[in-house]
Amino acid sequence: MSSDDFTVHIVDDEEAVRKSLAFMLTINGFAVRVHESATAFAHFAPGARDAVLVTDLRMPDMTGVDLIRVVSKLPNKIPSLVVTGHGDVPMAVEAMKAGAIDFIEKPFDDTVIIEAIRRAADHLRDRTVTSESAADVRDRLASLSDRERQVLSAVVAGLPNKTIAYDLDISPRTVEVHRSNVMGKMKAKSLPELVRMALAAGPVA
Repeated sequence: MSSDDFTVHIVDDEEAVRKSLAFMLTINGFAVRVHESATAFAHFAPGARDAVLVTDLRMPDMTGVDLIRVVSKLPNKIPSLVVTGHGDVPMAVEAMKAGAIDFIEKPFDDTVIIEAIRRAADHLRDRTVTSESAADVRDRLASLSDRERQVLSAVVAGLPNKTIAYDLDISPRTVEVHRSNVMGKMKAKSLPELVRMALAAGPVA
């Protein structure tokens, strides 16, 4: 879908972040509208058409996860992305379970969020769009060892390597090796992509 055919709605309680992201997207050809709070967008959303939502996770009035839950129940479906710090990955995974299309980890390159917005916009044209079919993902899951599946399940839950290592009684370095093997076998280029695959396939373990 062309960037002329939809509007990107940015929700962040920090004015500087809103302005910076809005400026970057505008000069890249996107129509942009900013909202200073999740509550403000929640009131606006029922009337939004051809909209893509980019929201921060941690906001004082309503979390990004709660906003995604509100938006996902609307008849005018609004594809949503969440922007997260590294420590908020479990929250970002929860947002995807609530209906977010993707999450972007800070700091991010402009191209990363632009590509994510375009992927989300594809859902406006075709609600059945997925980056990977569930059948393909399940085939890849079948290639994982039992230990790799355990590590994948923990990663999707948002657990850090040290916690996974402790829970599985292995070293953090071994966890890194398993994570690398999982990424390779699943053909995932990033953590968000791996999470998308796992959620598409259903329960990992």
